[in-house]
Amino acid sequence: MKVYLNKSVFDAALTRIRWIFDTFDNVIVNFSGGKDSTITLELALMVAREKNRLPLKVFFIDQEAEWECVIKYIREVMSRDEVEPLWLQCPLQLFNATSTTDSWLQCWNPDDEEKWIRPREENSIHDNPYGTKTFAKLFTEYTRYHYPDESCARIGGVRCEESPARQMGLTTYATFKHVTWGKIEDKAREHFAFYPIYDWSYIDVWKAVHDNDWSYCELYDLMYQYGIPIREMRVSNVHHETAVKTLFFLQELEPKTWERVVSRLSGINSAGMLKQSFLKPRKLPPMFSNWHEYRDHLLENLVDNDEHKEAFRKWFKAYDERYVLEAHPSLVREQIQCILVNDWMACRMAVFDACHGRYSKTGKYLKDKKLK
Repeated sequence: MKVYLNKSVFDAALTRIRWIFDTFDNVIVNFSGGKDSTITLELALMVAREKNRLPLKVFFIDQEAEWECVIKYIREVMSRDEVEPLWLQCPLQLFNATSTTDSWLQCWNPDDEEKWIRPREENSIHDNPYGTKTFAKLFTEYTRYHYPDESCARIGGVRCEESPARQMGLTTYATFKHVTWGKIEDKAREHFAFYPIYDWSYIDVWKAVHDNDWSYCELYDLMYQYGIPIREMRVSNVHHETAVKTLFFLQELEPKTWERVVSRLSGINSAGMLKQSFLKPRKLPPMFSNWHEYRDHLLENLVDNDEHKEAFRKWFKAYDERYVLEAHPSLVREQIQCILVNDWMACRMAVFDACHGRYSKTGKYLKDKKLK
């Protein structure tokens, strides 16, 4: 249930950010170049000016296989006098969803410098002393490394509108004091992440950009002109398991980026050429009697890595036991999509859980509910 206040989301977000600056010794804005992090950045800059907390620390993890439009916008942001750039172009490992044989992109590996999609920036951070090469863990480990004895708040552009799981997570339990719209990173050190625009809609986002004449990534304009639905516009790296659709039009919007990415990663060209056929199938091929048979056939013939194949088998079994197929007919097709994008870690299935509701590990509630 939504509770409406006598305050706009714009003013409410400013109030939240003011509280963050008043409460924490250090404030960092997580930035991706996307529309939501753009709003978060501009609001945080407004408050930092008010409270004489400039320059504002802006944190961006460069995943190498990025849109050129995004990098152009990042350069503009990081060159502002009011910004202290924390642009990480350090070695990290990213999952490649387009290949069953080349599962990882080793970003910014010094041994592969001649293969890099583009050169590193002069004002970026090149070393990785943080003890991890995992994208998600870099946020927390960076803060622990640089602020071991100081409180620190990260501000991110996460919105409930984009995910039922996010809405549940950001409105149910207190993260710090009275605040639910955040996440604990390291409670002992008082390191937290907060999402002050969690209750904004995409309409609120674009209205704020327009009303304040804020700059933003021009990739959104290109996608709009191309006919991409607003809710499907992504500015993340182009080979992530949830961003594969961007490969279907990358070649047309940024042909030079396409050429560099294809030469860097296997599987990219195949995904781009197959387009919708690379995604979740809508119809069962006539040579198979059911979706399970089709799924198992793809698993045996497309996945060469034995470790990945066994991982698929284990969580296929777990999900088959957890859900009633008649009540969730898209389950097996979603599993097939995971095979096609080599998502052996089941990242997409976490989204399935959030959308369909996982009431217990055994799925007993779901099965009992169906029987009633």
